[in-house]
Amino acid sequence: MAKKRKPINIVTLGCSKNIVDSEHLAARLDAAGYRPVFDSNSTEARTVVINTCGFIGDAKQESVDTILEFAAAKSAGLIDRLFVIGCLSERYADELRPELPEVDDFFGARDLEGIADILGAERGPEFDTRRCLTTPPHYAYLKISEGCNWGCGYCAIPLIRGKHRSVPMEQLEQEARSLAAAGVRELIVIAQDTTYYGMDLYGRRCLDELLRRLCRIEGIEWIRLHYAYPTHFPDEVIETMASEPKICRYLDIPFQHISDSQLASMRRGICERETYELIGRLRERIPGLALRTTLLVGYPGESDDDFARLEEFVRRVRFERLGVFPYSEEEGTYSALHLRDDVPQQVKERRAERIMELQREISQELNRSRVGSRMRVVVDSLQGDYYVARSEYDSPEVDQEVLIAAQGRRLEPGQFLFVRVTAAEEYDLYAEISEE
Repeated sequence: MAKKRKPINIVTLGCSKNIVDSEHLAARLDAAGYRPVFDSNSTEARTVVINTCGFIGDAKQESVDTILEFAAAKSAGLIDRLFVIGCLSERYADELRPELPEVDDFFGARDLEGIADILGAERGPEFDTRRCLTTPPHYAYLKISEGCNWGCGYCAIPLIRGKHRSVPMEQLEQEARSLAAAGVRELIVIAQDTTYYGMDLYGRRCLDELLRRLCRIEGIEWIRLHYAYPTHFPDEVIETMASEPKICRYLDIPFQHISDSQLASMRRGICERETYELIGRLRERIPGLALRTTLLVGYPGESDDDFARLEEFVRRVRFERLGVFPYSEEEGTYSALHLRDDVPQQVKERRAERIMELQREISQELNRSRVGSRMRVVVDSLQGDYYVARSEYDSPEVDQEVLIAAQGRRLEPGQFLFVRVTAAEEYDLYAEISEE
């Protein structure tokens, strides 16, 4: 009689990089006889692992609240063991231990081996490419490197994740092939900085070569690029994106600001002129490219003139996708150590709201321009009377959706099809199936 597999609950908070870490850990636990579940509301598992985020204030608070919730569950006898891993644990384990005696142990973002060992998971290179997917089965994140070397003034990632470390190309190819064999059709390439890939292993930036290799993998339909650092953006990547049909005409590239004084203070390594020149090259050489960016407002020293330049940047570039964050001081970072947080919180929030007002107008205009156009989409799910799909211009979870009226049709998640856009809202499109 087969031994019953013990459920273990892995609760993942934060970004897609954490999702990949949890999926790798789950594969090792699965091989060790556990049955991983991924549900913060689950009551069946007596052992819980919380993979935390420690990047910005709101994310840290969510992580702390989740730990407290499960600590209370342990005190009530609802679970037996509780472990905390990830970014929050990497930065604050020493402070958290005396405050949370209910937690059996803390392991940092750079010590996944520690949590695997204590749970009896196996070691071995074969586990480097194994994952238990928590995303819908037709798409997956492919994390190509860890850490970051840039040292931006506001960012705690190098303190948490360490220096840049690329995953060997052959290992990534093997992992991508395994994902494709399991039914994955869309790869979302991620890292702290995808464009720096390969510098530590091969002495040069190799993202273009990696992307071309991924394009050769049978079964993969779309490859999407996230978190591309703008400074010294490789021209080879632009050429690869322009010439490889599997690579989505989509690029997530966080510019953060446009004012030279702010970019210098943020230690971004790029100036206003170079930023506009890069955007010009990208849009000229990759026709139809959708740019997604993130901006930071209220950074120390941001003047009214700096913010006016940022508004003009948004108006002029007309990003297809955009997110904005008010600055929050993170201990240990350059800005926390050397700059005064001198922009009032209400000014930060007002500036963030203003940028999003601009973006809503731009997004609505861009969406209306797509009415009547034909595009290829992938179906993600059925919700109520609509199938929820995405175009190549939209990444899951963070971007807009294409809604297709069900009308008795049966579509499958992961199915690719052509649609014609019939209506547009600020952040969503409506479409009908195109029979052409």
